[in-house]
Amino acid sequence: MPTWVEIMLRTLSAVSILFIMTKILGKRQVSQLSLFEYITGASLGNISAYIALDSDQKWYLGVLALATWVLVSVLMEYATLWSRWVRGIVDGKGTVLVEKGTIIKKNMNKVRVTLDEFMMQMRGNSIQQLADVEYAVMEANGEITFLLTKEQQPLTAKTLGLTVQPEREPQSVVMDGFVIEDTLRRSGFNRIWLSKQLSENGVDLDEVYLAQVDDTGKITIQTGDRAIP
Repeated sequence: MPTWVEIMLRTLSAVSILFIMTKILGKRQVSQLSLFEYITGASLGNISAYIALDSDQKWYLGVLALATWVLVSVLMEYATLWSRWVRGIVDGKGTVLVEKGTIIKKNMNKVRVTLDEFMMQMRGNSIQQLADVEYAVMEANGEITFLLTKEQQPLTAKTLGLTVQPEREPQSVVMDGFVIEDTLRRSGFNRIWLSKQLSENGVDLDEVYLAQVDDTGKITIQTGDRAIP
């Protein structure tokens, strides 16, 4: 077999195997990865490259290494579910940076966050001054979460002493011109009602890009170039 054909086949096999292994591991955003998961991801990528390019070695050894990494990672995930102590080591813990409106400098130094970086994170959360912050915590994934003082927190129905009815998620009943029958039924309507709504708004079904029904029964329609409330 020519070398270039072997490399192509090994690359396709490595990609397929890596995809299957990643599906087994589950999915998280990069910002949500723990240190161990980050190391696992980098190692899996390196091993896959080895499988694809190192034609002097037996390819199945790379697959064995991949399977071992995935097994260790899965076992570690279960260990973090069962043990708080293991979870603290693998995933880490949050670090309080601001407590009762006061910056804790030793914790800032511990996590190596400068004031400039901290202020940038504040502005990214639409906070302009430290006096508005009650607590700030650097989470295990490196993100900083802020709790505003009560005076700066947005008003809610509970704050105002109001009782509101629970709200249901809007249901998509038409997507790309096709009716989603089960969603339409769950919303308590049928095709006759939908056709009437479209007719009243002067829209044909094949023109509808997206149509949603809220918990009050009101429909909103989005065509390719306009929205019809």
